[in-house]
Amino acid sequence: MGDDRGGARTPINIVRDYLPADSAKAAALWLCERLGTRPEDIGWKGGEQANSDGARDALTAQTASASERKRIRATPFVYRDPSLIPPREWVYGRHLIRRFLSTTVAPGAVGKSSLVLVEAIAMVTGRALLGVMPVRCMRVWYVNLEDPLEETERRVAAICLHYGIDARELEGRLFLDSGRTAEIIIATRQRDGVKIAEPVIEDVIASMAENEIDHLAIDPFVSSHRVTENANDEIDIVAKAWNRVAEAGNASIELVHHVRKGQAGQGEYTVDDGRGAGALLAAARSARVLNLMSKDQAEKAGLPTNRGFFRVDNGKANLAPPPDKSDWFQLVSVSLGNGPPNFYDCGDQVAVVKPWEWPDPFEGVGTDELRDAQAEVAGCTAAGARFRLNLQSPEWVGIPIARALKLNHEDKAHRSKINRMLKVWIETGMFAVVQGKDAKGNNRDFVEVGKHASDAGE
Repeated sequence: MGDDRGGARTPINIVRDYLPADSAKAAALWLCERLGTRPEDIGWKGGEQANSDGARDALTAQTASASERKRIRATPFVYRDPSLIPPREWVYGRHLIRRFLSTTVAPGAVGKSSLVLVEAIAMVTGRALLGVMPVRCMRVWYVNLEDPLEETERRVAAICLHYGIDARELEGRLFLDSGRTAEIIIATRQRDGVKIAEPVIEDVIASMAENEIDHLAIDPFVSSHRVTENANDEIDIVAKAWNRVAEAGNASIELVHHVRKGQAGQGEYTVDDGRGAGALLAAARSARVLNLMSKDQAEKAGLPTNRGFFRVDNGKANLAPPPDKSDWFQLVSVSLGNGPPNFYDCGDQVAVVKPWEWPDPFEGVGTDELRDAQAEVAGCTAAGARFRLNLQSPEWVGIPIARALKLNHEDKAHRSKINRMLKVWIETGMFAVVQGKDAKGNNRDFVEVGKHASDAGE
């Protein structure tokens, strides 16, 4: 009964490994006691093993369920030198990390699929297409579970055209699939609860290993399961299944997710606005959210429209940097040139994501312009005027500054430019904020000239 049977571990082997059993006999008796079975019933007489394969198989069958899982044990902590602990394996920026889930949450038609694809191609080519330098050329698998494969191919072609990439650079390292031809549904809800599709998971992991995949993108997450979207316990099972794929596949996984329906027009989105239960967010190592540029932001940036511009923030919006410090992107249209002969404009137009930077407030503004602004404010102050810090005030200090710089203080883009410059000038001492009382005796913040530009060595 204690024989290894050609290398296969029996219940006896397991008991001897994990419990103080000196012999196969002691282990067998321990098992019989725990199972409530007499030794005689399974072919044992007087504690000796009967010469019966059937007896051995009977005990094995009765203890199979106990041997199917590893016994849970508390693992003692053993300190090791921090310098010897392997660093986190970041795959792309500080969003994608090997063996973990990441999520991207956004409303429809913002540009999340294009963003994820451009990032995929950046990883494959090792180029900083969006300002993030990949650690090396990688192998990426992008699966769009909604669109046909041809649509993804159009997007890849447009990205290559826009960024001047030879498509041959992608061959062998970029993998594309569509849910229309090969569904990847890793969990379904059945009468007795959620059932994980183990064969599907095994296939995904095997394909990742076979192709040495570094990063897998699933777009969208909702199409990778058939469970109740608002049930935290069910989504938690699905998220943990994807985490298991990331661990076994030794790759980072991005789950592209939609925001809840009915959220439009209710302000900016946060990562908490993802559709359904919050268990997905809890399971993700990193989460980011996409927000369209508002009309007010477009006016401040001096843009004719807000369409095609969006911001990406990691974590919650209330912890995000101000708009001019966020990561901004723009969707540009790229023609594939695949229309009929002599009808070039009839071909496909495909949106591609590219980086966009908030306008530099100091573009065209140097030391001479600063001196002009200081002179204008100082002259008015000498004549008895007082200027407020609050840009909503009719006495805002930005009004004389605008006059000196030949800007229109009523134009939102110009007001934004002046206000941002003024913050820097105050920080550097070119202007000073002083406390004072207005005509009604209320305490207010006023602005005066600080160090003159010439005195500051500008």
